[in-house]
Amino acid sequence: MSITSPTPASTAAWFDEAFSTAPLMAILRGTGVERAVQLATTAWDLGIDAVEVTLQSDEDLRALREVVRLAELRGKIVGAGTIVSPRQIPLAVAAGARYLVSPGLDPRVVLAAQEHGIPILPGVSTPSEVQIASELGLGWLKAFPAQWLGAGWFRHIRGPFPQLRFVATGGMDATNAQQFLDAGVRVVAVGSALEDPQQLHLLADLLSRRN
Repeated sequence: MSITSPTPASTAAWFDEAFSTAPLMAILRGTGVERAVQLATTAWDLGIDAVEVTLQSDEDLRALREVVRLAELRGKIVGAGTIVSPRQIPLAVAAGARYLVSPGLDPRVVLAAQEHGIPILPGVSTPSEVQIASELGLGWLKAFPAQWLGAGWFRHIRGPFPQLRFVATGGMDATNAQQFLDAGVRVVAVGSALEDPQQLHLLADLLSRRN
């Protein structure tokens, strides 16, 4: 996927393109290098182009670098997740991350990402957070924890914020992904489902219906 780094004003368009090929994103959390490579390869083979590697340890940083290296060979993009401090951003950028994901909404982190010219998906769970994120110029947001929020949350939030697009994260798998997509979620992020053969079959079916 040939996607150039955006200016802050074009971040929404960047995510529009990055997530245009599939309604699913893969999250690799604390897996180590070898398992991260295996799960990323599973996701790519399945048809999931966007992979997020969480960044919480030195081992995670090594995993991010290796997944990025392999992604570049396949024309895929890799993001760095669990970005909770501006200090993590230069590390993620240097490792080759093309976008960032945060569990919550911290304007300092958002502004630091914008200064580095890298797209960011901050986590939100309340209308106030969504409104603040919108004022920061963000068009794509991560709703977390989505399973706890419920699919109905997205139907309600689209009323006052019809222009925003959401990635549902937290407790998502092949059994509930369609429910959230039907509620207006643009992308569902899955993690442990990538290690379950039955889940893989269901995810493949979901992707085939969306293509």
